[in-house]
Amino acid sequence: MSALNKAKGFKKSKSGTYLSMAGTAFGAIGVAKQIKRARAENDTLRLIDATVSAVAIVTGLAILYRELKRLGDDDVLLG
Repeated sequence: MSALNKAKGFKKSKSGTYLSMAGTAFGAIGVAKQIKRARAENDTLRLIDATVSAVAIVTGLAILYRELKRLGDDDVLLG
């Protein structure tokens, strides 16, 4: 198996999914800061933008969680 095929397969692996979830969750830090700043400045447009970004992060995490369940993770916490 070539290195390129291994790299492509990593994204569909449990490890790759966990890594994607961590990266997506890390993006939530920036969105939280954006929301805090928008509230402090009473900037409705930035607050809406940050809210839409937060919804996108939640959706992304839900999709990754579903993918993790499909991979048959036997972790007790995931049910």
